[in-house]
Amino acid sequence: MDHYGKNVVSIPPFLIAERVDTIVKDGKTTYDTVFHKVKDFTLTNQLGEQVSLSQMEGKIIIVNYFFTSCPTICPTLIKNLKRVQDTYTKNDTLIQILSLSVDPVRDSVPVIKHYADSKGIDPRNWWLLTGDKKEIYDLARHEFFVNALEGDGGPDDFIHTEKFVLIDKDRFIRGYYNGMDTSDVARMVNDIAILHIAKNKKKPGLLKRLFSGGDK
Repeated sequence: MDHYGKNVVSIPPFLIAERVDTIVKDGKTTYDTVFHKVKDFTLTNQLGEQVSLSQMEGKIIIVNYFFTSCPTICPTLIKNLKRVQDTYTKNDTLIQILSLSVDPVRDSVPVIKHYADSKGIDPRNWWLLTGDKKEIYDLARHEFFVNALEGDGGPDDFIHTEKFVLIDKDRFIRGYYNGMDTSDVARMVNDIAILHIAKNKKKPGLLKRLFSGGDK
């Protein structure tokens, strides 16, 4: 089976268009869509390390928002992300999971470290992140686009979302998924494999292994 046939694999589209540039050359007019590229940022992970998006060059990134005291959707989101991490046990350098706390004042480094340990999270490719609330909320609204309501990141501002965001190796957003829906999470796992082989066609076995559960 040809994994790369155009009728076999549908590559996740680029999302979040920022503008359309008009290009005039040799009397001909063409249009080029410029898509949003997630900016670099620095936050603190559960190991107390300052980490930046630029450190994750070459990785496909999954982003979600959570807080450790959440009694509703967060436990399910984390459980489903743990399944994703377990799927990539043999390919742990391929992806990076970033879980940003929406309650960073209470979610200090010791708190998120305890939470990560209690959930069996491997810090090699999954970071729980805390830091400045205004920056974290600005990222949610203007970089990851998981919340359409405006806010200032102040004490009365609160974001709660079930969305997982898939970002490719070049920092373009390629998918949104309902983290509460296991079938949608499975679709995300498939999309990760597709994005990987789209740039690395010398490894045709990865997609087959992931679809068959060989890397679980």
